[in-house]
Amino acid sequence: MSAILKAENISKQYRLGMVGTGTLSHDLNRIWASIRGKEDPYLKVGAVNDRSIKATEDYVWALRDINFEVKQGEVLGIIGKNGAGKTTLLKILSRVTSPTTGSIKTKGRIASLLEVGTGFHPELTGRENIFMNGAVLGMTKSEIKRKLDEIIDFSGCEMYIDTPVKRYSSGMTVRLGFAVAAHLEPEILVVDEVLAVGDAEFQKKAIGKMQDLSIGQGRTVLFVSHNMASVKSLCSRSIVLENGISVYDGATEDAINYYLSNEQEIIPEDLISIKDRSGTGIVKFQSFHIEHSNGQIIANILNGDPIKFSFKVDVSNLTNISNIDLGFSIHTPDDELITVLYNSYQNKTIQVRENGEYIIQCVIPDLSLNEGHYIVKGRIECDKVESDWPKVPLGKFNVVKGDFYRTGNLGFNGKSKLLIKGEWDLKK
Repeated sequence: MSAILKAENISKQYRLGMVGTGTLSHDLNRIWASIRGKEDPYLKVGAVNDRSIKATEDYVWALRDINFEVKQGEVLGIIGKNGAGKTTLLKILSRVTSPTTGSIKTKGRIASLLEVGTGFHPELTGRENIFMNGAVLGMTKSEIKRKLDEIIDFSGCEMYIDTPVKRYSSGMTVRLGFAVAAHLEPEILVVDEVLAVGDAEFQKKAIGKMQDLSIGQGRTVLFVSHNMASVKSLCSRSIVLENGISVYDGATEDAINYYLSNEQEIIPEDLISIKDRSGTGIVKFQSFHIEHSNGQIIANILNGDPIKFSFKVDVSNLTNISNIDLGFSIHTPDDELITVLYNSYQNKTIQVRENGEYIIQCVIPDLSLNEGHYIVKGRIECDKVESDWPKVPLGKFNVVKGDFYRTGNLGFNGKSKLLIKGEWDLKK
C-alpha cells in the first residue's frame, strides 16, 4: 500500500527565551547567507532538546532529522517523555507550524485534534463550533449538515449543544472536538493526548472510532498518548522520540518495551555490598531485576502484563543439601506493605547442592498493581533459618496503566493499590 504521509529530514529549531527568530542582527545574518547561497549559519548550532540540563546555547533543536512514512489505513503511535518533541512533530504534520528543515508530503485532507478545544471559539455554541470547525477542515455546509446528528450523538453533549463552549467542562470540550475531527472524513487524523481528559467510557468509544476509521474506512491515524494501554490496543506500529530524536521505529509492543525500559534508570545490581542485613549468610541476595516476558530488563511495567522477578543469590559455606525459601514483599514508597510472597507459600521447593551463584525467578503472569511507584524488599531462609534479610530495598519499579482487564476498558481505579477481576453471572 502506498505512503499517504512522508516526513523527510524534519527538524525544528527554537531560540530559547525569545519569540520569533531572534534579534535583528541574526535576521540580517540569515539574509546575507541566503544572498550568497550559503546555509543558514544558525542551523550549525543548537543544543539537544534535553529539558533536564541547563541551557548553554541560544538555540535548541526541538526535533532533529526525523524520517518516517505512514501508509494508508495505518495507525501510527508516537510515544516519548514530556518534552520529547511529540506535539511539535504533530504541529508540523498538521501545518500549524513549519519545519526549520525538511519537508512533509501528504495525500488528502488532515484533521487535527492537538489539544482540548483546538479551533473552538468559546463564545459560540457547540453547534456553531461544529460548523466553524468543519469549515476550517474544508467541509461544505451541506456535508457538515449531513454529519451533524452523528457528531452530536457521538459527543454525548446533546443537552448542551446550543450552549456556549466556554461553559463546557474540559471533558465535554474534548468529546465534541474529537467527534468533529473524526466524523468529517479526513484522510489523515492527527490526535494528541485527547484521551487524557476523557472518562473510561469515552476512551473506549474514541479508540473504537479510530479503529473503525483505520480498519473499516482505510483512513490513517497518528496517535500521541502517554497511556501505553491505549497505544498498545490501537497502534500496530510506533515511533519513540527522545530529546527530539527518533530512537525507535517498529512494532508497538517492542516500542513500548523500549520506551519503558529507558524511561527510568535501572536499579544498580550491588546488593552483595549491603552492610545492613541479618542472617547466617549461607545464601545472600546478590542482585535483583524485573524482566518482561521477552527477557528485557525493565523498571516500568504495564499492569496486567506478565513479568519475572529475578533474584541472583550467592551460596557459600554450604555443608549439605539445603532448602531455600526466598520471599519478597512489595511496598509503597512510604513503606506501606502491599503484598508478600515466599516460594513455600505455593509448596514450591528450591534445593541447592553446592556453593556458587544461582538465579531464582518468580513469574507473575498478570500484574495486579495499580499505577504508581513501588519498592521491593527481600528475605531468605535456608533450612528454616534466616539466611539473609537486607534492611534496605532490593529495588524499585513503576507501574503504568495497562489493559489489565483485557477488554480495552482501562477502568477507573482511584487510589486503590490492587486491581481485581471476577467471573460475573446472573441467576434467578
